[in-house]
Amino acid sequence: MEDKQEQKFHQMTEEPVGRLICHLALPCIISMLVTAFYNMADTFFVGMLDSDSATGAVGVVFSLMAIIQAVGFFFGHGSGNFISRELGKHHYEEASNMAATGFFSALATGLVICVLGQIFLEPLAYLLGSTDTILPYAKAYLRFILLGAPWMTASLVLNNQLRFQGSAAYAMVGITSGAVLNIALDPLLIFVFGMGVAGAALATIISQFISFCLLLVGCSRGGNLRIRASRVQLKWSYYSQVIRGGLPSLARQGLASIATICLNLAAKPYGDAAIAAMGVVQRIMMFGASAMIGFGQGFQPVCGFNYGARLYHRVKEGFWFCVKTSTAFLFAVGTLGFIFAPHLVALFRDSPEVIACGTAALRFQCVTFCFQGWVVMSNMMLQTIGRTVPATFLAMARQGIFFIPLVWILSALLGLTGIQMTQMVSDLLTLACAIPIQLKALKAMSQPA
Repeated sequence: MEDKQEQKFHQMTEEPVGRLICHLALPCIISMLVTAFYNMADTFFVGMLDSDSATGAVGVVFSLMAIIQAVGFFFGHGSGNFISRELGKHHYEEASNMAATGFFSALATGLVICVLGQIFLEPLAYLLGSTDTILPYAKAYLRFILLGAPWMTASLVLNNQLRFQGSAAYAMVGITSGAVLNIALDPLLIFVFGMGVAGAALATIISQFISFCLLLVGCSRGGNLRIRASRVQLKWSYYSQVIRGGLPSLARQGLASIATICLNLAAKPYGDAAIAAMGVVQRIMMFGASAMIGFGQGFQPVCGFNYGARLYHRVKEGFWFCVKTSTAFLFAVGTLGFIFAPHLVALFRDSPEVIACGTAALRFQCVTFCFQGWVVMSNMMLQTIGRTVPATFLAMARQGIFFIPLVWILSALLGLTGIQMTQMVSDLLTLACAIPIQLKALKAMSQPA
C-alpha cells in the first residue's frame, strides 16, 4: 500500500504538469460527460410523453437534486481537498481518517434528507416551484429521488475522494457504469412498464446505487484509502477542515438550487412551457460545461499534492494551462451552441413555445460561456489550497449573489426576456470579481526557499 502511495506522490510532484493534468483529466472528462448525458436522459425520455407539465416536473425536481448534490460535494470536496494535501505531506493516517469521516457523514445526512422529504413531500414540491398542473408529476418524481438520497450523497464523496487521490479512473468506472444503466432503464421503466416520470426517477436511483457499490469497491484497489467505520473521527478538527474545503461547493450547489427555484417561480406566470424551456436549457448548459469541469478536476489533485509539497510553481503552471485550454474550448462550444440553439432545445421537447423560449435563453448564455473557464479554474484552485473565503465568494457569485436578485429585477423590468438573459448578466459580473481575486492569490503564492 505505502509503495503505491509513494509512487503516486512522485508522479504528482515530478511529471510535467500539462501532461499530468491531461492524463488525470481524461477519466474525469469522460465521467462528467456521461453523467451530464444521463442527467439529460430523464428530460429527453420524459419529453417523449408529450406533456409540458411532465417535462416541467423534471426541471422543478432538478433543484432538489442540486441540494442532494450540494451535500455530497460539501463532504466530498471538503474531505478530498484535505486528503490530497495530507498525501502530499506523507500523512497517510490523517488522510485515511478523513476519508471515513467524510463518507459516513454524507451517508447520514442523505438519510435525514430522505426522511424529511418524504414527510413534507407536497409542500416541498410547491416550494421547488411546481404549479398545480405540474404537481402530480413532481410528486411522483420526487418520491423516488428522495429514497436514493443517502447513496447519492455518499457516491459523490467516494467519487471526489478517489479523484483527489489521483485515481480518477476508478471514479470513472463507477460513474459511467451507473450512467449507462440509467440510460437503459429510462425507456424500459417509463414506457414498457408504464411508470411515466416515476420510472425516470426509479431508473436514476437504481443506477446511482450501482455506482455507489462500484465506487466503494474502487476504494479497496490501487493503493487508495480504504473506508473503515473504525476510522471515523467525530472531532471538530476534522469537521473544520471539511467546512474549509467543502463550504465553497456547498455554497455553489446550494445557491444553484435556490437559483433554480427562483427561476421556476419567476417563469411561473408565463406557463408550464416557460418552466419546461428553462429546465431544458439548464441541462444543455450543464452538458456543455461538463468537459471543462472534468478538465479542472484533473487539475485539482495536482494542485493539492503540489501545494502540500510546497511546489508552488507547479500549482501556478497548472492553473494557467487549464485557463488557456478551457477558455478556447468553451468559446468553440458556445459558438456552436448559439448557432444550433433551436435544434438543441427541440431534441428534448418538440413544442413551438418551448423551442422559442429555450432558444433565446440558450443563445444569451452562449455569449458569455467562454468566461466560465477563468471563473471555474480560479474557484477550484482557491478551494483546493484552502483559501475558503475567496473560494466561497466566487462559488456563491454566479448563481447566488448575482443571479438570485437579477432574475427578479430583470423579470420585473423586461418580462420573459429578462429571465432569459439573467445568467448572461450574472456571468459578466462574476468574471469582473474573479479576475482580481485570482490574480491576488497567484501573486501571494511564492516559491519556498
